[in-house]
Amino acid sequence: MLQETNLSPADYQVLLALREADGMRLRSSELAATIDWERSRLSHHLGRMERRGLIRRDECATDSRGAEVSLTEDGAGVFRRSTAPHMRAIKTHFADALTPEQFEALADILQALQHHLHPESTVASGGEGRS
Repeated sequence: MLQETNLSPADYQVLLALREADGMRLRSSELAATIDWERSRLSHHLGRMERRGLIRRDECATDSRGAEVSLTEDGAGVFRRSTAPHMRAIKTHFADALTPEQFEALADILQALQHHLHPESTVASGGEGRS
């Protein structure tokens, strides 16, 4: 993907989280939690992305200690253009390697992990728990 879009997997992860956020913006602490990164790693990475015009950091209106990170128009465009190469890479390196039976097993495994990590969301959505 890096060769086709000039985005690293880390760039894509940040852009995806921002693209899915309300208003395409998140507080930096929320972004760090969403992508499960240490705040110092995120801060350094955001600096590089900001210099490239992919994101913008603004002071948080509700908390002067925090910053809000938002997707720029250029960042949104780069993200859109990177979606097809990203999906091709997933297909090539992951999906093509699995049989339909393995996909079914993977779905069961992922559901079990989701329930284990977030039991409250599985119950709320009507999912059944495992004993």
